[in-house]
Amino acid sequence: MVEAERRLLAHALLDRSNARFLLLSESHVPLFDFPTVYSYLINSTKVYVESYDELGGTGRGRYKRGMSPAVAPWQWRKGSQWFELDRALAADVVADDIYFPLFKRFCKRNCYADEHYLPTFLHIRHPARAAKRSVTWVDWSHGGPHPSRFTRMEVTVDFLRWLRGGTMCEYNGRTTTVCFMFARKFLPNSLTRFIRFAPKVMGFG
Repeated sequence: MVEAERRLLAHALLDRSNARFLLLSESHVPLFDFPTVYSYLINSTKVYVESYDELGGTGRGRYKRGMSPAVAPWQWRKGSQWFELDRALAADVVADDIYFPLFKRFCKRNCYADEHYLPTFLHIRHPARAAKRSVTWVDWSHGGPHPSRFTRMEVTVDFLRWLRGGTMCEYNGRTTTVCFMFARKFLPNSLTRFIRFAPKVMGFG
């Protein structure tokens, strides 16, 4: 999966007008209109890759000793695969010939490279560049290996308003409630509700 993401980045880098690179899935939905999302990302001083140190079995427990000394256990990081990078860091990821080969060789079985490669790579190479959070909201509150999925009737005005401003984060050195530009996982049957509420709640024309 990481190899596919690097190939996507390499292809996108061929267009010199591309300044920011965002990975989305078919179950993502935008929470703001395009001008707002574009301004938020293009004017950001950080890139958005979730990255944290988890000491348990699903964090440092997945570290493989064969990665040492290039990657030490204390450098190992975990995070969501839903990244957002600027052009310089995207190029650095594509050009990486040190860490990616290690992940390809050693991160197998109970190690999931899409949850560890980018967080670890940026923590080692560019620790000050990442906001250490994602711009994609996901609900992990129910536990388990997969996040919650949302159906048509779960999409309400109050829920959308909360997604757009119900949390606190930092953006360009200031505290804000505008933290997420996208949310997932929404099933296809929820689309009609989004179309219904979009003009009123999300400012879509």
